[in-house]
Amino acid sequence: MPDSLPAAAPRPLLSIVSPVYQGAALLDELVARLHAAARRLTPEYEIVLVDDGSPDAAWPHIQRLAAADGRVRGLRLTRNFGQHRALTAGFDYCRGEWVAVLDCDLQDPPEALPELLQHARQHGADYVVARRGDAHAADAWWRRASSRLFYRVLSGLTGVAQDPAVGNFGVYHRRVIDAVRRLPERNRFFPVMVRWVGMRGSSLTVPRAPRPAGRSAYSLGRRLNLALDVLLAWSDRPLRLTVQFGLGISALALVLGLLTIVRFLLGQITVAGYTSLVLLMCFFCGLIITVLGMVGLYVGQTFEEAKQRPLYLVDETTEAGRLGGE
Repeated sequence: MPDSLPAAAPRPLLSIVSPVYQGAALLDELVARLHAAARRLTPEYEIVLVDDGSPDAAWPHIQRLAAADGRVRGLRLTRNFGQHRALTAGFDYCRGEWVAVLDCDLQDPPEALPELLQHARQHGADYVVARRGDAHAADAWWRRASSRLFYRVLSGLTGVAQDPAVGNFGVYHRRVIDAVRRLPERNRFFPVMVRWVGMRGSSLTVPRAPRPAGRSAYSLGRRLNLALDVLLAWSDRPLRLTVQFGLGISALALVLGLLTIVRFLLGQITVAGYTSLVLLMCFFCGLIITVLGMVGLYVGQTFEEAKQRPLYLVDETTEAGRLGGE
């Protein structure tokens, strides 16, 4: 990864990083509100907008905003690499002592940033995340249910407590961001990475606003794929549970085998039923296929890590124009 701070560049107090995908219509309002919020804290700030292959021509808007104010910096990726890799690109590009992270859809209110940063500095926290008091209240029921289930399973399998009311929105000290940048995983999920890094964290309740325009890029299919990727990348507990389940079935089979032998010796065995035989065959065939599929997914994850491809490629920036890629 590139060094986040060029030697001659002054380090601002605050960098605000926001990945942009299907958010072109909201950028003017987003940047105006970010300027207003940041000025309450310091004149030394920057706004880093990462165009993650947005299909709605967000880049010309970012270029215009950067030309109007030098504190706005833009980074355009060659294609859509995903929200969390786009965040990584923003972390590599930003320079602030503190880094604020928020989505571009204005559901995370920029006006909460001063309170979050002041809370972190007053309490000596390395990061403060926004906890949504009305988490997912405006979402469809299946989104709320799937989110709760995902975080509950994720907490159980990773051994790290995850809160469904907490996302990316928050402020993070440079030491947290640099620690996350050093993690080599190709599969990125920022909230889990922050929890794994540890350090001193805190949270504040921040109301979540309804999305003013557009719709979420996370469809049900994308949510399921993200959940599967995160579970496989951050825990080997599914494999351990599979082994434990297999040992349990083996123990049960041993007990049933002994009982069958005893019944045979006592002359109690009658003609075996066809239904029970078919059910057992279907059950064990399904179990074998599931285990093989799980092992295959882990092998696939290992293959992706072994290729050592870059996390993202930069097409151009508002400062240097088109690049050869990073």
